[in-house]
Amino acid sequence: MNLLHLEQAIITCKQGGIIAYPTEAVFGLGCLPDCEDAVQRILKLKQRSIKKGLILVASQVKQLESYVDFGKLNDLQKILQSWPGPVTWLIPAREETPDWLTGEHETLAVRVSSHPVVHALCEELGPIVSTSANPGGVTPALSDRTVLAYFDTNIDYVMPAKITNNMNPTEIRDAQTGNIIRPS
Repeated sequence: MNLLHLEQAIITCKQGGIIAYPTEAVFGLGCLPDCEDAVQRILKLKQRSIKKGLILVASQVKQLESYVDFGKLNDLQKILQSWPGPVTWLIPAREETPDWLTGEHETLAVRVSSHPVVHALCEELGPIVSTSANPGGVTPALSDRTVLAYFDTNIDYVMPAKITNNMNPTEIRDAQTGNIIRPS
């Protein structure tokens, strides 16, 4: 991991910008979750409805506590055993969690990532938004070059790095029921 690229991505997020970065399975678009303007830019670039909600990734569980209510879960241990890793959980959102993150849902999708770049970003920034780097209806980007082809200069900083080559998108599960929403 190139520290200069990591530092530039951190600075970009702190200045309210959006970044493209590698995750376990695809390149993601991200920003600070409380920066509504940046989130809205991402949604516009992806042609994604705000109603769908977004994912937050973190480097540690405690970073997610101000967004989701772990106390409403019956089996927190099952979630904690899956992290860090490529499993995203839908967890009841706190009342103060912004609608631009939850969409029309009462839950928020969250993951503690095992990807070293995501981990390093979140160690410095706290949780960040994570949504696949692609316009609606197009295959998610698997490289920084594809991100640039999709979005040209509309992304404030594209990290030249690699995904961890997980062949499938990260699994999404409902934390209250255990149901798989999207298989891996």
